[in-house]
Amino acid sequence: AIAQLPGANMAVISVAGRYADGVARDALERGLHVMLFSDNVSVEKEKELKEFARAKGLLVMGPDCGTAIINGAPLCFANVVKRGSIGIVAASGTGLQEISAVIGNRGGGISQAIGTGGRDVKAAVGGIMFIEGMKALAADAATKVIVLVSKPPAPEVLALVAEEIKKIDKPVVANLIGGDPAGLKKAGAYPARDLEQAGLIAVALSRGEDPEKFIKTVLAERAREIAAAAAAESAKMKPSQRYLRGLFSGGTLCDETQLMFKTAIGGVYSPAPIDPAFKLDDIWKSRENTVVDLGEDEFTVGRPHPMIDFMLRKKRIVQEASDPETAVILLDVVLGYGSNLAPGEELAPAVKKAKEIAAAAGRHLSVICSITGTDGDPQNKKKVEGELKAAGVIVMPSNAAASALTVEIIKLRGGVK
Repeated sequence: AIAQLPGANMAVISVAGRYADGVARDALERGLHVMLFSDNVSVEKEKELKEFARAKGLLVMGPDCGTAIINGAPLCFANVVKRGSIGIVAASGTGLQEISAVIGNRGGGISQAIGTGGRDVKAAVGGIMFIEGMKALAADAATKVIVLVSKPPAPEVLALVAEEIKKIDKPVVANLIGGDPAGLKKAGAYPARDLEQAGLIAVALSRGEDPEKFIKTVLAERAREIAAAAAAESAKMKPSQRYLRGLFSGGTLCDETQLMFKTAIGGVYSPAPIDPAFKLDDIWKSRENTVVDLGEDEFTVGRPHPMIDFMLRKKRIVQEASDPETAVILLDVVLGYGSNLAPGEELAPAVKKAKEIAAAAGRHLSVICSITGTDGDPQNKKKVEGELKAAGVIVMPSNAAASALTVEIIKLRGGVK
């Protein structure tokens, strides 16, 4: 490959995990940056690769890195977003997708979007590539604003990130889902409450606007819309309908929803709960407010990822509609390269069937979703949105907005823990 394309400076590697370390090291030795899509690479090997890369001035994005946008090229699961002045470092694939899509849909653009793999910010790896990604964007003349996104980093990694922020003379926006933003704010970053807000703050900063004023304007109008929609939906429901059933394909989006529910309502049951007390006993059967990430290993044994294959989610949508306690089914739809090419066509029949099942029992079922993507994606966001709305889905502009609407409906239904 190098002989055929001598100007290449990056290798995207997707081989079985037991071979991935050797292939990645070979690429690094040849002076190539690495995007390592492969999973099942030990954390010890990951750290060795990243230390080796750092010594050579190279990046290793991954293992299990599913998304990046480098020099305008969307890699693996990524969305089509125009070039611009906002750079992202993400230890979260769907987090990177959601933020970059928000930025693109608000008219902003991406300079570089660097994925690190989710384990990078854990203590065992030490944030090696997260810090290197920050340094790369700080030195990049095309990057004017830097966005950081991850699940909560280890305390020692958070301290390193905060120290690195202090050295950067560009605005830094941070959304570390479930983490304490105080340290980052003290270091000089703009903390964001959710993924959408991170994107909105970045767009405002890239335009030289006051981010606080911009956010207030967007959210004030949003709050009015959500209150009206929640009241209208709740009024149609039976007394038994009290709970949320969230069926996700993006792990970070699932975590964001859990966090919003925990803050506003209380615990949410899940196979991978934020609060261990709400561990779901049977992953195939929901109870009370439940959210599941169908991309977790226990759901994908022998199956493609749910961003590609909707079969399991379609079955679960119909199953949840049969439960008299279900008030809202909440979905994420993630577009982009590598994802299912016809998500609207696939999901619409399942949604219609679910609504028919509920209606036959005299119930009104709310189906709410967000679409992570842009009109430039192969699936075309506008087209998918039209198909879902025609099936009776309430489509919100972000996962945070979809979750906020769901929270308000469940509050009105009395499904508070």
